[in-house]
Amino acid sequence: MKTEVIFLEILSKHLLKHKKSVTVLFLTAALTFGLLIPLVKINYNMADYLPEHAQSTKALQIMADEFGGSVPNIRIMVPISSIPEALSFKRQLEAMGGISEVLWLDSAADLKQPLQMLDPDTVGTYYKDGMALFDATISPGGEAAAVEALYRLVGTGGALSGEAVTIASAQEMAQTETLRAMLILVPLILLILLLFTSSWIEPLFFLLAIGVAVLINLGTNLFLGEISFITQAVSPILQLAVSLDYAIFLLHRFSECRQEVEDPQLAMQMAMKKAFSAIAASAATTLFGFVALSFMKFRIGPDLSLNLVKGILLSFLSVMIFLPAITMCFYKWIDKTRHRQLLPVWKGIGKFALRLRIPVLVLMALLIIPGYLAQSRASFTYGMGDNSPGSRLMKDAEAINDTFGESTAIVLLVPRGDMAAERELGLTLKKLDPVTGVISYTTMADAAIPSDYLDASVTSQFYSEHYARIIVNTDTKEEGTVAFDTVEQVMAAAHSLYPEGVYSCGESVNLYDMKTAVTADNRLVNLIALLSIALVLLLTFRSLTFPLLLLLTIETAIWINLAVPYFQDSTLNYLGFLVINTVQLGATVDYAILLSDRYKENRKNLPARESLCKTLADNYLSILVSGSILSSAGFCLYLTSSNQIISQLGLLLGRGTILSMLMVLLFLPALLLLFDPLLRITTIRSNFYRKGRS
Repeated sequence: MKTEVIFLEILSKHLLKHKKSVTVLFLTAALTFGLLIPLVKINYNMADYLPEHAQSTKALQIMADEFGGSVPNIRIMVPISSIPEALSFKRQLEAMGGISEVLWLDSAADLKQPLQMLDPDTVGTYYKDGMALFDATISPGGEAAAVEALYRLVGTGGALSGEAVTIASAQEMAQTETLRAMLILVPLILLILLLFTSSWIEPLFFLLAIGVAVLINLGTNLFLGEISFITQAVSPILQLAVSLDYAIFLLHRFSECRQEVEDPQLAMQMAMKKAFSAIAASAATTLFGFVALSFMKFRIGPDLSLNLVKGILLSFLSVMIFLPAITMCFYKWIDKTRHRQLLPVWKGIGKFALRLRIPVLVLMALLIIPGYLAQSRASFTYGMGDNSPGSRLMKDAEAINDTFGESTAIVLLVPRGDMAAERELGLTLKKLDPVTGVISYTTMADAAIPSDYLDASVTSQFYSEHYARIIVNTDTKEEGTVAFDTVEQVMAAAHSLYPEGVYSCGESVNLYDMKTAVTADNRLVNLIALLSIALVLLLTFRSLTFPLLLLLTIETAIWINLAVPYFQDSTLNYLGFLVINTVQLGATVDYAILLSDRYKENRKNLPARESLCKTLADNYLSILVSGSILSSAGFCLYLTSSNQIISQLGLLLGRGTILSMLMVLLFLPALLLLFDPLLRITTIRSNFYRKGRS
């Protein structure tokens, strides 16, 4: 402890001595890395984050290596008056940049025969009511440019849908939506801080300290190669909202220390020493919550974890190094802009909480088990989705589905060579209810004709050196019970004829593997987050009971938060469900730490009830400020994002933070009072006040 104090004394003196150099260094770094942000590569394809051992990941690699292509990922519907016109349009599509393959009726049937002689279901899959439907493959990375060109080609009479359109939409909206969220959030944070602080300019210093860290964090992503669009959208807003507390802690300590000593520089040195442990503990719990995400097999977790952990560390350094330096350069501005606190202080909040403790304990006893069970039985989605009902993307998808029905392609890769097995597999797949068509060599040509006798342009779409490719069209959505059951049926049929070496891919297959990966991640990630944060709490409080009460408080808030979709009979994106478990725990347990730590401190000099009243009166505003900022960040994401994952994560964060605040201000005090005798016994050197003790 003495070593830490000495180090902080030396550090603070050295930093403040060179305050101007430190300020210039950080501002220069922020500007430099801020200019690098547009150069960071953003990945919008969720399938790229599947585990490397997932069979769909291997299938996509085989497709790229042996067939030079991927899975059809866009449906293009246009009005067509004749077969020659459709074939001409198909050639136009094939000639477009970014499109590697186009499938139409001629890929599934011999058009030398009259349409009346062909299977009506096959024809109806591609040509119906004067409309033609093409399945195409847009190369990864080229979705935005290709979709924009396709919109110009099909005009207002055509329609586009599919995974590539969703990715292109995400690419178009990601930057503007993040900027829009920031433009809403920053003024809102300023307003909140102005209401709860006593200086007009002090909130700008809070934002500047964390803003510098956010810019450096975003710019350093250039050295990672690429980041996911979810990380790009969520990371800066979460970093700002979660770590703003550190700046508030330091400058509040500075204000207190200035009342003790006249010299501002000495007051800042004192503030840095006094605030260090609180800021470090707060950063540690948040950091460990984010670290838990790195253990996800679904690699969106590690991607998000790395950025958030990096952001928290940069925010911590900025607050402990940059903020003291720039504050000492401009502290006179803070003095000149002092004002009385705009919101009245509620001195009676402690007595209010005490009066409610019995009803609150009874209510929580009734809600904990149903909340836990309900959140564990929620219905989940796994894809990107879309959150804008009036968008062209939604309207086009509805138009295509109204004419041709739902359609999702599953691509099977089976070992090449056994033509009889391939033909039998095609016939078996056609009998499955959700399957609307099968495209393979044996369905297009006589299986008795060796493929070597046909032109390579005909066979290359079906055969590589080692694999035969079979495209299975289904009438299911991309995900859901029916879609995932169909994936299992198709794979079971393939494995019955090819026990080894079978792979599949396609949007529904990718989402099926995603479901498998993230479901397996859930328990591991939550367990790691709980144990690591419990360890921090154990070391912070040196108590067995304090950590249990704090974790029970926040976990109950999480369970109630995640139970809401179940009682609303609505679906919840599983990635949002998984992330909020760790983010809400890591970010809001700070409120419980603050309240419990001050209670423990006050309890040494006061009886339990008086200690609780004083603790709530002194600290409820700090909890409200922090919670208001974090919940505002969540609701900004919810209101500004058209992406289902980001929007739902924002809603969960906003609602969850409010629940955590209420639980800390009402449920935790009731628990502290109820278990006060046990806290005294199970806490090392508790020294709790007892009547009559000298």
